Amino acid sequence: MLQSFDARQILSVTMILFAIIDILGAIPVIIQLRQRAGGHIESEKASVTVLVLMVGFLFAGNGLLAIIGLDIASFAIAGSLVIFFIAMEMILGIRLFNEENDVPQTVSIVPLAFPLIAGAGTMTTLLSLKSEYATQNIIVGIVFNTLFVYFVLKNVGHLEKLLGKTGVGVLRKAFGVILLAIAIKLFRSNTGL
Repeated sequence: MLQSFDARQILSVTMILFAIIDILGAIPVIIQLRQRAGGHIESEKASVTVLVLMVGFLFAGNGLLAIIGLDIASFAIAGSLVIFFIAMEMILGIRLFNEENDVPQTVSIVPLAFPLIAGAGTMTTLLSLKSEYATQNIIVGIVFNTLFVYFVLKNVGHLEKLLGKTGVGVLRKAFGVILLAIAIKLFRSNTGL
């Protein structure tokens, strides 16, 4: 079983999920949510929810697609388009998707864990990755990203001071370009172009 783990795949999946989750780019939204909820985010609860959602969708996503009669390649192409638009949001600084309209008293699960962190783009990416990478390597990438999400949520106040507004903006644009390249790669590999 150990031979089936591939460090290159794990690194690749980890970086792809890191870019799509964009937890660093979400710091301004997280700060805003924390202020609206009285200054407290349950980082443990949010992180466990993110982990369960992503691993669950990784395994159940194919079954859901089979029920509605879709194949992985079609879903991967659709996912590449979603990722493309998310990347354009990040690069151009525009809002195409508005996910944080309603803010409840506690923001740890909704809207923080879902849909801000483990939202439609992340779920689509997971199924798209499943068409190219081994499942165990994707799970390791999910775990690494969940640990990083936990670290960021636990230290969001310190990170805000450290990066400053300009630093967060630069990170968001850089990961936008990475996501754009990922979207193009997913599209090409599933269309044969």
